Order: sequence, then structure tokens, then C-alpha cells
Amino acid sequence: MAMTIHVDIVSAETALFSGEAEYVIVPAEMGEVGIYPRHTQLLSRIKPGSVRIKKPDVAEEELIYVSGGMLEVQPYVVTILSDTAIRGKDLDESRAQEAKRLAEEAMKNHSSAMDYAKAQAELAEAIAQIAAIQKLRKHS
Repeated sequence: MAMTIHVDIVSAETALFSGEAEYVIVPAEMGEVGIYPRHTQLLSRIKPGSVRIKKPDVAEEELIYVSGGMLEVQPYVVTILSDTAIRGKDLDESRAQEAKRLAEEAMKNHSSAMDYAKAQAELAEAIAQIAAIQKLRKHS
């Protein structure tokens, strides 16, 4: 049996995942971070993207989209706190494409720096959701 690490993914709405994993890959602010059991302690912000979880005795990774948030790593526990977290299979591509289109339109028609920054953040989230959907298709 492989060594495992406990993973908790929590959004503002619900605890989305709690279980054991052989490894977890997280979109940290400075790039993807691979976390295995007995990983050194780490605290990092995460950016919108896909968290990939390899559960024991399951061939395919589980994919969960996160909108950003915080990552805390202890030697045997990984905790991800995110404003929004969605299971890969629950992502809606048409909604993500529409959000991307609206964000791009808002960036063109911005009236202030704040509007532009908000549109940029919404665009980054929509692009990350689309990328998560594409990753899920490749693994299926």
C-alpha cells in the first residue's frame, strides 16, 4: 500500500473533498506544486486553476477547479481554502465561455482602473475553468 496524505478542500459554501491521496498538485501563485506525504511545511496563495488529486487504488486523478485561495501543507495534511471550488465533472463549459466573453468585453469598455482589474480577475477565472474542462477531457 502506498503512503498517503490527508487532503481537505473547503470553499465558502461547502467542504468539497476530504480524504486520502498519494499526491496532490496545486496551482500555487508561483507555479504548480506537487505535494507528497511527508512534504515540508508550506503556506502559499493559490491562483485559479485545477487541483489534481491522486487517490489510492484509483487510476485517474480527481480534478477540482479552485478560484484561488490559500494552501497549507503539513507533513501529513494538505488544506486548501478557496472562495469557489467545483468538481471537474460539474464545470459548465458554455457558462465559462460566456463568462470569458463578458470579461473580455468589460476589459474593452472599462470606465476605471477598478473595473479593468475586476474584469481581468473574472477573465483569469473563466480561462482557468476552461483549462480545467480541457484537462478533464484529456484524462477521460
